[in-house]
Amino acid sequence: MKATDSRRDAQVRNGYREQDCSLQDFIAALRPRPDDSLRFASAIVDHIPVYDCREPRSALEDASRRADLQSEWAKVLNVGAGVLVLKRVYADTVVVDEATRVFESLIQEEREAGSAAADHFAKAGANDRIWNAQEKLCLRAPAVFARYFESAALCAIAEAWLGPHFQVTSQVNVVRPGGQAQQAHRDYHLGFQTVAEAERYPAHVHAMSPFLTLQGAVAHTDMPVESGPTKLLPYSQRYAEGYLAWRRQDFRDYFETHYVQLPLEKGDALFFNPALFHAAGSNRTTSVQRMANLLQISSAYGRAMESLNRTKMCEALYPVLLERMRSANITGEEADAVIASCAEGYPFPTNLDRDPPQGGLAPESQQGLFRRALAELWSADRFAAAIREQAERREA
Repeated sequence: MKATDSRRDAQVRNGYREQDCSLQDFIAALRPRPDDSLRFASAIVDHIPVYDCREPRSALEDASRRADLQSEWAKVLNVGAGVLVLKRVYADTVVVDEATRVFESLIQEEREAGSAAADHFAKAGANDRIWNAQEKLCLRAPAVFARYFESAALCAIAEAWLGPHFQVTSQVNVVRPGGQAQQAHRDYHLGFQTVAEAERYPAHVHAMSPFLTLQGAVAHTDMPVESGPTKLLPYSQRYAEGYLAWRRQDFRDYFETHYVQLPLEKGDALFFNPALFHAAGSNRTTSVQRMANLLQISSAYGRAMESLNRTKMCEALYPVLLERMRSANITGEEADAVIASCAEGYPFPTNLDRDPPQGGLAPESQQGLFRRALAELWSADRFAAAIREQAERREA
């Protein structure tokens, strides 16, 4: 059967096959499309828009301009370069350093306990990884967690791609001098399936998968190119069959000769479409220990990779936000951003016999309860009892 016949057969079957992936079609999908509509970007480097968060911050305070900015970000992630940089998300990097110290202590404790976290796409060795860093940071240092996630920009970029009620998980990755690069890949969901499993999903699911997750990385150290910041292939998220193509050697060879890397400074953040071909780079320095907090933000309509005890996280975080609200040391918008990074925002699935809809179509979510308690200045004990009782109602 001719190659064209093979591809036609794949389309008739409403699915893709690894053997049908075409490097020529892939290269065609990478052609940049001139776009003069990026109103908010401060620069474009190697086709990647860069946003200075000192400027978007003012836009985020106006509802109309916020919507325009989020629309621009979504367009970049969907049909544009597929990746963008937010410079100076943390203009004051003190809280980044505080979080770094917590992460370093966790790494040391996990080492001493004999646990070694492996990397998905790189050999174990010079890398350290903290799984479920989101919950661990919240429970170990809730005040640091609150300051870290009160960023309006982080909340806005998540909503731009996923809409409301997203769920944040994170994994910390430290690549020490000599740490080797990952292989080019796509990410969760379909990027974490075997070829045989991915071929079972119809074409429309391949198209849907990227819209369920937003990938991000907050730089906890300065990252010169020599330290191995993420290797990126702009526009590669456009190739429909990419979840099956990324393991093929011809595609990986093309990636290795055409990727770009952008240096990052501590406090910068990189966000990209999970369908973008990418890979962490090799740390070729002798002194830089490259640390990033890898944010994996999930749609309310999808399944996050990690299971977190969000009830326990809420109990730890509530007294911190309550004190800051009482002392007028946090705005309502900042508190909402912190809550969104901790509590469950989607009210389903639940046990509707014990947790019926309240004045509408759905029960109160964990985020809704958290916000209501904070607005009414409940005591920590009252909130803890209510959040536990809500969790019990939701169980089958």
